[in-house]
Amino acid sequence: MAVKIPSQIKDVWDAWNIRGLVILSLSIQTILIVFAPLRKRTPNRFLALLLWLSYLLADWSANFAIGLIAKNQGKESKPDDPPQDQKLMALWAPFLLLHLGGPDTITAYSLQDNALWLRHFLGLALQAVSGAYVVIQSLPNSLWVIILLLFIAGTCKYLERTIALYLASSDKFRGSILKVSDSSSDETHRLEKAEDSVQEYARLRRPLELEEHDGDLTHLEILRFAFRFFNNFKSLMVNNIFSSEQREESREFFSQLDHEVALRVLEAELGFIYEGLYTKVSVLHSWVGAVTRTISLGSLVSAFCIFHFRPKNSHEFHGADIVITYTMFLVGISLDFASILMIIPSDWTLAVVRFSQIDPTLDWFLGLKKLRWKKEKCCAGVEHEVLHTPFLLQRWAGSLKQFNFIAYSVKADTKRIHGAKGRKRRRAWKAILFLFVCIINFFKKLCEIIAIWHHRFHQYVRDVINDWPMCIIVIVEFWFTIPHFFKFIWSYITNPLDINALDEFIPQRFVHSEPLTKDVWVMIFTQLQSKLQRPNRQEGSTTKAGRRGWASGDTHLEKEELEGLTRYIAAVDYDRSLMLWHIATELCYQEEPSSKENHNEREFSKIISDYMMYLLMKQPKLMSEVAGIGKVRFRDTLAEAKKFFRRKYIENSRDVKTARDEILSVGVDFDPREFKGNRSKSVLFEAAALAKELEEVKTDRGEKHVWRMVSKVWMELLFHAACNSDATARMEQLSKGGELINFVWLAMAHLGLGDQLSSSAKETMKLKWI
Repeated sequence: MAVKIPSQIKDVWDAWNIRGLVILSLSIQTILIVFAPLRKRTPNRFLALLLWLSYLLADWSANFAIGLIAKNQGKESKPDDPPQDQKLMALWAPFLLLHLGGPDTITAYSLQDNALWLRHFLGLALQAVSGAYVVIQSLPNSLWVIILLLFIAGTCKYLERTIALYLASSDKFRGSILKVSDSSSDETHRLEKAEDSVQEYARLRRPLELEEHDGDLTHLEILRFAFRFFNNFKSLMVNNIFSSEQREESREFFSQLDHEVALRVLEAELGFIYEGLYTKVSVLHSWVGAVTRTISLGSLVSAFCIFHFRPKNSHEFHGADIVITYTMFLVGISLDFASILMIIPSDWTLAVVRFSQIDPTLDWFLGLKKLRWKKEKCCAGVEHEVLHTPFLLQRWAGSLKQFNFIAYSVKADTKRIHGAKGRKRRRAWKAILFLFVCIINFFKKLCEIIAIWHHRFHQYVRDVINDWPMCIIVIVEFWFTIPHFFKFIWSYITNPLDINALDEFIPQRFVHSEPLTKDVWVMIFTQLQSKLQRPNRQEGSTTKAGRRGWASGDTHLEKEELEGLTRYIAAVDYDRSLMLWHIATELCYQEEPSSKENHNEREFSKIISDYMMYLLMKQPKLMSEVAGIGKVRFRDTLAEAKKFFRRKYIENSRDVKTARDEILSVGVDFDPREFKGNRSKSVLFEAAALAKELEEVKTDRGEKHVWRMVSKVWMELLFHAACNSDATARMEQLSKGGELINFVWLAMAHLGLGDQLSSSAKETMKLKWI
């Protein structure tokens, strides 16, 4: 019988399979505890890939190792093995149960993992049985006390993870935020709840009436207000509604806030949501978590002390096994203490600690995490304040992804508005990418030449060797099939990477980030606060996309501001309106401004336009409620643009301004929809008509008026998308660096501008406004 695996390799595997998996499991735990906290600060794809692989391999490696240890206990020892070696490996089984409990910094990689809490609970029982089997198989074992202590520690850690997953599941959130009935029998309960709410607010040093203090809140008070709103508004995470009392106090609070304080409250609240959904923080700050962590850490330290001070026998265990065991003890204890050191200064801990004596110290510490702004000139030479908080102190990424349709259609390099940061890195990456493309094109051309000469030479050889022996003919034919083999390998590699069809998707090089500027946030939050002065239109905000158009009578733009442009907003599908205004905004933006007076509105429109197009095309889950047939419309518009640019010989010009001039040079004397019908969803020339109408308005009313109007349109598009975005996708974005749309959605909910309000509460508020 043929040997499939060489005996040397098999011997190495038999000797090191368990040891290798134990070391792998320990390494994965280290990676998770160190890098998992970074994912809420950046959407970096390499970090996401590392954490995804580590999260999946963590459970697999631990389970596989426990299975091998259980199998190893039934084997007969080899003559050269130490007598107690299998008994030491039995000690590793509860260590792996400790690893299955996972680090405190990540319990779930995605929200779907929280829904599997019952599976993890069953896994706890099965792993406990597996560990007990290993221990029983190893008896009599002089290390049984140490194994028992580790078994207790591992069970507690696994229980913590299961409870954290349960508390973060959507069913738990819905069950814990059940609304009190409006019936009279529940009136007493509601009054008691309101009284408790007042008492909770009294614990804060300053009341909600901020006008007496000019809205000047300390860092600690901002954090505690965020934590309070997080507890009151948990139901927002699962699209639940809440009472008018909660909405009223929230609206009163946020309507008086300064824009920067509001941003700090919102980012702290979103941070609490992230920790509640993806980490063990909510468990560790409960009495159950305190008990389990005390027992777990105490058992682990006690087991290490007993193991270290036990009577030693030099021939009892392998030297490598002793080193691995000590490494697991020391690294495990270090990781536990590191987790505690991460939890103590966390926002959650500082929000629940109530010792007035240390409040100044806590406030000073939180001051290190405050928002930092840096003055930076944009491409037009105007100075702006951009968010520049140090990476390790950030609570979210603090940037807006940008994607521009016209730049993509002519393959133009994206020009950043605020592009000083990372310029050298981007240039180096472009140089590498350019070199890679040149190499690919060179080999492609070389292969074409070789294929031609190979075919000619093959035909010549066939004519010559017809009379040769068959064996020589077979050998020659074999050598001529080698190029076809390499061609097959090349196609196998390039097809999944889509190297030969880069236009079939949006490459990452056409997406870039812009830092959040203070002016952008001020304009958004100021507009939201101004909506409170127009309550008679609030009920319209709940209109869903596709019912009668995304803004059928719901827009807060004045009719005189639209100047006859309502047909591009009212009774129009959201995705179509977004594409129209995106292309029209870019066409107008490429014209040099006549002055710097309207620069803020112009830059705001450009940033939000590209940001919303990025969300529509690259975040389809987040925009699923309003996207409609956005991708079909994008595809048809792109096809029409490429056809038009090819006809004008500028398809690869990489010049947006040239493309803009050619588009606007086309006369559009009719509605493109009447000409195309349902054959195409393209909006290219309809957007050109909109841009021309905006130019006419600019001639009549001035450039500043046009950009103010366009910026308000983009605010309405952003607000509608935020109000109707998918709840699950919103929460998933918190683990990928966060998005501006999350802040807009939460601000709208706190200001009472969303649709998360019970019908009875809406009627009450409507009567109050009247």
